[in-house]
Amino acid sequence: MSSITIQQNGITNIPADAIVNAANTALREGHGVCGAIFRTAGSAELTKACKAIGHCDEGSAVITQGFNCSSKFIIHAVGPRFSDGKHGEPDILYSAYTSTLQLCKKNKLHSVVFPLISAGIFGYPLYDAWARAISACKNFIHTNQDYTIDIIFAIPEDEKVAVGNSILQKNILLI
Repeated sequence: MSSITIQQNGITNIPADAIVNAANTALREGHGVCGAIFRTAGSAELTKACKAIGHCDEGSAVITQGFNCSSKFIIHAVGPRFSDGKHGEPDILYSAYTSTLQLCKKNKLHSVVFPLISAGIFGYPLYDAWARAISACKNFIHTNQDYTIDIIFAIPEDEKVAVGNSILQKNILLI
């Protein structure tokens, strides 16, 4: 049976088949979650792998080896930069999660650790970011009942964990 949980932890500290990098379209090393993943994986190796891929559109995801991470793979998902929510941001964010989960299924990965995509330097409002994330994950589980996956959100901040857990308990399904 598939599950969704939220852990107060850093993303590189949780063992799983894959961890998710909140990536930029150029797949370059960044700050925050992205920087932590690059440092843990090995910046030079991960940079080389990302350069070989070259680009990832907003709302999409690509996969690389995990290198020095405890996970076998890193999935690089690109969420939107938030401006006002009226430029397709909700659909792009939703797609970043579903694209990641589809890559997990395609690669037979049964555990994945997400950050809260776009809620950091990309400026997505916290409540709305959680609503999209949890809805995308719940909908994926609902429409892929033949596939089992443990979805974990690794969130270090108390406030973000509390908001996420309150939304997780609600029965929201946004399509």
